[in-house]
Amino acid sequence: MGCVNGKCCSRYPSSPDGGSDHCGELRPYKSKHILTKRSLEIVHVSSHNFTLQYSILTQLGYYQDRVESENQDSFCIKTQIQCNPNVHVFGVFDGHGQYGAQFSNFFNDRLVEILSSDSTLLDDPLKAYTSAFLAINSELHDSEIDDTMSGTTAITVLVVGDTLYLANDGDSRVVIAVKNGDQILAEDLSMDQTSFRKDEYERVKLCGARVLSIDQVEGFKDPNIQNWGEEENEGSDPPRLWIPNGMYPGTAFTRSLGDSTAEKIGVIADPEISVVKLTPNNLFFIVASDGVFEFLPSRTIVNMVAAYTDPKDACAAIVGESYTLWLENEDRTDDIIIIIIQIKALWIPVIGWWCHR
Repeated sequence: MGCVNGKCCSRYPSSPDGGSDHCGELRPYKSKHILTKRSLEIVHVSSHNFTLQYSILTQLGYYQDRVESENQDSFCIKTQIQCNPNVHVFGVFDGHGQYGAQFSNFFNDRLVEILSSDSTLLDDPLKAYTSAFLAINSELHDSEIDDTMSGTTAITVLVVGDTLYLANDGDSRVVIAVKNGDQILAEDLSMDQTSFRKDEYERVKLCGARVLSIDQVEGFKDPNIQNWGEEENEGSDPPRLWIPNGMYPGTAFTRSLGDSTAEKIGVIADPEISVVKLTPNNLFFIVASDGVFEFLPSRTIVNMVAAYTDPKDACAAIVGESYTLWLENEDRTDDIIIIIIQIKALWIPVIGWWCHR
């Protein structure tokens, strides 16, 4: 949902002038656009004697007018941060604009470097996370990459023992599966940062942003109606951010890295941080770009993952379904990336004995 016309920030003029370190399907799925498909990998969390079993799949988006395009999504899987067998990071970075791929890769590389060298990481993960995001954003502004109308969203999960620390800028998402009796429920661990949210809407409005959907900008709907329904209405025309007297940048997200033009109207790099303590009822978690969730709600994705024992197969099924739904509803697809991490044999001590899933 990031920008107008897919990865471009707007169809209108773009400016006033015009360790390991790896940075059965529901439908038939074949595509030459797959760029990264990793084998099943496993890392042990020795402090709590459980394992994380994970796989990733990313696919280049399809655009009719751009036969040769670059995948602007990137990912980070870094195990044993600071040589600690209990600390691992999983991240997805969704670039946008002309230089989106450079931004997502820049953030990917620097995040691992900063976290790996931060001596306060384990003492205060929340502070370390926020400092890393803001430092990288400053570096992006100072870099040679033009961030006027380009940037990246970022969502990361830092695993420290049996605790997940999430940091989110933008509209990618982390979802965890929770076993509840005979049911498996989907719980969003992150909140999409868009103008569908009242708090984000009010914040960017105070910064001078006009918030309008494309139909409102083009005169098909009343611009004075500041209500766009629910974000879960897949494929809807979302509210976007515009400067007071121009037809750009048109971002649907309200937080990101880079994006110096959007920053002037309230798009900030400060991540939202959340902390989750794992329990034996947590079966797996998913880190994915917004291209996955555009037409597939979290509950559907969790149900699909639960239908497979191997996360590689689940990745293929979800990417295939997402890609198909994009083409059924649009004349293009977004870049798509998903990491599925299964939680195996988590033991929790309970008054002198251990609870095992």
